[in-house]
Amino acid sequence: MSRSLLSIALLALSLSSVAAAPRDLEDHTRADFDRYAAATAARVIRESQPAGSFLYLQHASTDNGAAALSRLRRGELIYERLETRDVNGGEMEIRDGLIHHWLGGMFLQGVSVEDALELVQDYDRHAEIYPEVERSRLLGRRGDTLRSFLRFRKHKVITVVMNTEHEARYVRVAPHRAYSLSHSTRVQEVEDAGMASERELPEGEGHGFMWAMNSYWRFLERDGGTYIECESITLTRTIPYLLRWIVRPFVNDVPRQSLQSLLENTREELRANQ
Repeated sequence: MSRSLLSIALLALSLSSVAAAPRDLEDHTRADFDRYAAATAARVIRESQPAGSFLYLQHASTDNGAAALSRLRRGELIYERLETRDVNGGEMEIRDGLIHHWLGGMFLQGVSVEDALELVQDYDRHAEIYPEVERSRLLGRRGDTLRSFLRFRKHKVITVVMNTEHEARYVRVAPHRAYSLSHSTRVQEVEDAGMASERELPEGEGHGFMWAMNSYWRFLERDGGTYIECESITLTRTIPYLLRWIVRPFVNDVPRQSLQSLLENTREELRANQ
């Protein structure tokens, strides 16, 4: 190996080692995320009421609302990056962290709201349906509030495994309308996943590639099928300047790609069961 190639290889190895250095979650970062999540949930609840606009893509899309719904009915999946603003329209600061806020929408001909709700609430089968989910199970149910366990394996240049727990509340606004609010109640990175030395790191410790994840689903049965939207917000570490080449693809790309995979596999499963 030439000296220059050896130098590059050693640099890559060194940077990969540094990238593995932990970046713990700070209390103020979590507080900033909680404020952002609360403002987002309040908007989703407001829009989902009987007098609200309900579908985000119908009223606030960068595309014309009618055009967006037409694209969905043609079978397209639409994705948009979102940002929740404060009551004065200002940016909500996330100190020492990054928020990745995405929305995806689709339309499934011949699928009912009941079909869609049955699938997304079937947590015992999520590991069979979604490739990123290694293990899943329903932990408990109290009325329309469900608690679940999901073990994620996410890969983009590097691989990260996380054990997570979530609480989701499902609300039936009308016979053909429903929405849900889900938030992670535990996120723990798994060290040495799949090995005898496997262990969970304490909450808030680790690489910081996912500290929290909330999701908001909307289901509207109309036009011979069901419109489905999923809005997600994920909290991650910031990106160190020297490590952007290895960290940025994971931190920036994975939240959007995870949402895309979620919707595509939901569509595939619902179509297969028709």
